[in-house]
Amino acid sequence: MTVAEQLTRTGTVTGMITLENVSWELYEMLRHETDEQHVRITYDDGRMVLVSPRPIHERMKTLAARLIEFATFELEIPISCFGSTTWKRQDLAKGLEADECYYIQSEPRIHGRTDIDLKHDPAPDLAIEIDITNMPIHKPGVYAALGVRELWQFDGERFVFVRRTKSQAYEPIAASEALPFLTPEIIDRFTQRMLSDENAGLRAFRDWLRSLPQ
Repeated sequence: MTVAEQLTRTGTVTGMITLENVSWELYEMLRHETDEQHVRITYDDGRMVLVSPRPIHERMKTLAARLIEFATFELEIPISCFGSTTWKRQDLAKGLEADECYYIQSEPRIHGRTDIDLKHDPAPDLAIEIDITNMPIHKPGVYAALGVRELWQFDGERFVFVRRTKSQAYEPIAASEALPFLTPEIIDRFTQRMLSDENAGLRAFRDWLRSLPQ
């Protein structure tokens, strides 16, 4: 039985397993085992959580991602999309899969590359985190330790944008630093429209983008 199947059979609403005192070696082994399975693993200093995402999780992260990717295409903003890549650092004993992540401000530094090592290279500038479960690990703390500049967090009702401070914490911001014309309210508005009609919502977003001052 695969790890994904075991999560499905746990009997929990979210399909979540939490393990304590897990070595880095076991984390790496399970991460490789689940590479082809629909399982997200977060590791934080010995605590490891395995989650099988729910449909609403995948839906909301994909809709927000479509808005980011369409906006950067429409406005010709350089971007490198890294999806749900695993980001990890053994020296920090931390690792996770972002729901979606992007290089925007730092895109010139990693342009055309896939061999990124967070010990030497910048972390993604922007990540999407759909947080609709009682996650036993504080994932923003893991993102912050790994160096991710900005998070868009969805709590089941709305998006909140936060940025990383010098003290490696996150503070709320009114608009994205990576894409300053986007606010949580804009993302809420258009993801809700796309939930009922994805193409119509995206066309409305396109029209809104084209109305922005040049």
